[in-house]
Amino acid sequence: MPGRRWYSWLVPAVCALSLLGCNPFSDAESLTDEYLERLARVLDTAPVPRVELPSASIPPRRRERILALPELDLGMLDFLSLYGCELQYVVGERNSVMGKVMQPINQLRYEIRFIRAAEACLPQVDDEELTEALESAIESKRDSLPLAVWNATWGTEEVERQFTLSKGYYPVAEAGNPASDLVRDLQQLNRQVEALLAQKLEISLENLGQVHQRWQADVLAGQTINSARLLISTLSAGTELLGTRLEGRPLCLNGQPNNQSEIVQNFFFSIYIGKIQPYMSDVSRARDALIAGFAELARQQQAVMPESFTPWYQRHLAADTRNSLWQELDQAMMRHTRHWQDLLGQCGLRPGA
Repeated sequence: MPGRRWYSWLVPAVCALSLLGCNPFSDAESLTDEYLERLARVLDTAPVPRVELPSASIPPRRRERILALPELDLGMLDFLSLYGCELQYVVGERNSVMGKVMQPINQLRYEIRFIRAAEACLPQVDDEELTEALESAIESKRDSLPLAVWNATWGTEEVERQFTLSKGYYPVAEAGNPASDLVRDLQQLNRQVEALLAQKLEISLENLGQVHQRWQADVLAGQTINSARLLISTLSAGTELLGTRLEGRPLCLNGQPNNQSEIVQNFFFSIYIGKIQPYMSDVSRARDALIAGFAELARQQQAVMPESFTPWYQRHLAADTRNSLWQELDQAMMRHTRHWQDLLGQCGLRPGA
């Protein structure tokens, strides 16, 4: 009897897990596959193969993204390191073994520390030749600061991880906003970059290491790009199915609803409005906040953006360029919506009418 009671408890649990695991709306790929299969059935049309996913790529290799910073004369650095103000400690750090292999984030911090220490040291210098050398060094460091800012943002290894395309799609029906931390990071980072490019060096960079860690640990930007491509492909195939039906026999004669139009309308509301549109909205929100945040991070640094990076930026981040992935997505959504309106309009059921 105990064994029988245990068995009677186990079977329903296994069945429930099986049903949960077979939910076709639980992930992006099965959600869109299910939509196209059911759409073909309710329209009584032949299925069409999914349109090939639009092109996308990862950012250019790091050696193509990193910018070379001009180095000050080593002799002058050695001389400055002997002078009796804080600048000697900053220069000494740069000349150390660890200083010669600085990561971009530490290089940026060094550049800022050098400028601030050199400017603080300047009033204490009474040698005209050294004053001129120090002023020249400050000017050079300020001129090259945008290069260091770029390297500490787009020249990092961590940003590559954030934009990987090998980790699937943006999650379906995720509780809350999965990208909220990344978006908050980008809002603060964009303010910091704006300040630094305006030569406001008092800005704190304490959070920059945490931002890089989150980029390394997360892959939502790449997943958002993948989902945009998947939706473009799905909606284009779905629009072809709707177009085929629009070109064939009308869904309703004389604009009067019938049994089939009721089935199509129920599908429209339960699957397209109930399942597909919420996912489209999630991806659009991620585009408007997350991708737009990265777009701003690149846009405000266009003056130093490497030539090899520009096409990637225009395709994957910018929303207003001719070959923008996001314009493709907007156009695919609009075409698909119009086809649905036209089909249901044959029966006097046009949404919003």
